[in-house]
Amino acid sequence: MMAKSWIRRWLPLAGTILLGAVLGTGVALYFVLMHDLPEIQGLETRKPQAITRLYSADRVVLDEWYHERRDPVSLAVIPKAIQQGFIATEDQSFYSHSGVDIKGLTRALIHNIRAGRAKEGASTITQQVAKNYFLSPEKTLTRKLKEAVLAIQLERRYTKDEILELYLNKIPFGSGAYGVQEAGRRFFGKELDELTLAECALIAGMPKAPSRYSPLVNKDRAKWRRDVVLRQMKEVGCISPQEYEAALSEPVITAALGARKSKAPYFTAMLRQQLEEALGDHILYQEGVEVHTTLNYRLQEFAEKAVTKGVEAVIQREGLEPGSVNGALVCLDVKTGEILAHVGGVDFYSNQYDRATMAKRQPGSSFKPFVFAAALEQGLTQSTMVLDEAVVFPQSRESSEWKPENYSGNFQGEISFRRALAYSRNIPAARLIYSLSPTRVIETARNMGIQSDLKPYLSLALGSSELTLMELTGAYAAFPNGGKWNQPNAVVEVTDRSGQVIFRPRHEKKVSLTEQEAAVMVDMLEAVVKEGSGKQAQKLPGPIAGKTGTTSQCKDALFLGFSAEFATGVWVGRDDNQSMGKVETGARAALPIWVDYMEKTLKDRSVVYFPQPNGVVSVFVDPVNGRATPAGQGVRALFIGGTEPRHGAPEAWLPEKLMEN
Repeated sequence: MMAKSWIRRWLPLAGTILLGAVLGTGVALYFVLMHDLPEIQGLETRKPQAITRLYSADRVVLDEWYHERRDPVSLAVIPKAIQQGFIATEDQSFYSHSGVDIKGLTRALIHNIRAGRAKEGASTITQQVAKNYFLSPEKTLTRKLKEAVLAIQLERRYTKDEILELYLNKIPFGSGAYGVQEAGRRFFGKELDELTLAECALIAGMPKAPSRYSPLVNKDRAKWRRDVVLRQMKEVGCISPQEYEAALSEPVITAALGARKSKAPYFTAMLRQQLEEALGDHILYQEGVEVHTTLNYRLQEFAEKAVTKGVEAVIQREGLEPGSVNGALVCLDVKTGEILAHVGGVDFYSNQYDRATMAKRQPGSSFKPFVFAAALEQGLTQSTMVLDEAVVFPQSRESSEWKPENYSGNFQGEISFRRALAYSRNIPAARLIYSLSPTRVIETARNMGIQSDLKPYLSLALGSSELTLMELTGAYAAFPNGGKWNQPNAVVEVTDRSGQVIFRPRHEKKVSLTEQEAAVMVDMLEAVVKEGSGKQAQKLPGPIAGKTGTTSQCKDALFLGFSAEFATGVWVGRDDNQSMGKVETGARAALPIWVDYMEKTLKDRSVVYFPQPNGVVSVFVDPVNGRATPAGQGVRALFIGGTEPRHGAPEAWLPEKLMEN
């Protein structure tokens, strides 16, 4: 009896002590967890990783960059069927609980204890948001408790719709897709507003086991899971029995999938490197910015087709192996230096080496215009005479002597600068650089944007120093732009998701030649097309100017040319630096590509003429000897005022030492 009395006396006290211990332990555990929990303030600024898109100037998506392929959208854009499907499947009490489903959590804990492992989760949608945004995916009791505490905090700070939006934009679906927007595109090739009820249900059922329920892996299994979701949607009243039956009968039809390929891949690869350095990986691959580029995709397609066609023609003519010859093309806006088309090779996906920006090759005779431009800066004119006869230059830096030869193997005797450039005569160019000095020519080339190392040898006049096609084309663009050089540029601006500009690159600009010198050079390069080695380009509408280039044994073939609006450079050659064939010159291998491209580019455009600034005069001259002729005879040529040839006056010559053998 005394024992029972003692128990009755002390039982309330023991219960109080036990309850206090439990509460104390719970409070202690809560504070321990709280101490280790991340701050949830500012969750709205924790945007899911998004896709960065590159746009051409004509609004074509050129490429997409991402670590996780995700395109976040507002909840208003997400179909109700997807929202309801997820809630019916993942968290039917979502709109009524406070972050944690106590009944579901208790049931899961009992099942896990019985199984002896973490078998069942029972996480609400809010808990999954807490886990995905703040916690690791490890399956431990501590993480589950942290998840529950965070979920309760989230529910106090954010609305249900805000939490659901975060959830639907974050979840992974496998196959590189994250978030419901990308799931619709990846598996069905559709935007969200195009999805059927059955497709929405299939998407809602995938996150439970993305690899298992992917329609790309097993359509039957994916259909079974879809039907489970549809049944749950019907049971909770989201859809009618009629909608349920109709959706069940719909077959699973996935989008035709192939490797996503960039449009203008050499161009976008170049941009990736530039923007990684300028902006960093986080902005490019997580923030989901828009890169607005200068590229004109219509012109890009013309360029790619022209290069492929021209390279295949060389291979067939010479009986070479497929893929042994390659090509490149760059097209710039003359006024701005913007890159309008950029082809670095025939097939990016077999060889990523960019022959427009990475490859340094000898330009051959396409370097000669810089020699003649340097001569104009020294007061010489296109009527200045030079001797096209055999010559040996002593004490060359390359050897004890240098004896240049013409490609044709013959000589034309006394000819004008205009004639020498139009017909790409090597010996006159060699005599000219000897007179000016290689250092003086290098200075002019530098002013015109050539940045590669230029060796101060006489052979520089014939293109012995290696350059990239991009810098060479940029330099040529200065001629029709009144002597003003613009650094070739590819990006207009980069904007964030709200459309705010976050990056706008600055491009170098400088005056390379006077407007008058540039106009005379344009006129001389027009003579290449009208009278000399570039006659194939005469078929194009409006005034055209340019210069061929061929290196020894036809290892490289080039044509650099321009209209008043577009400067385009073409290179054709072999990556192993072997000969393409004995006659694959710039005029034969590169010029047809250039003409093919420019013909399509200029089609249906108004003719624009080259500028003729004040301070230049037009005189009729004999194209061979440069002497003034009566009006209407010979060819019309431009001269800086005061330097034009006059009737009866003797011709101007290079210094007398260049007439010597």
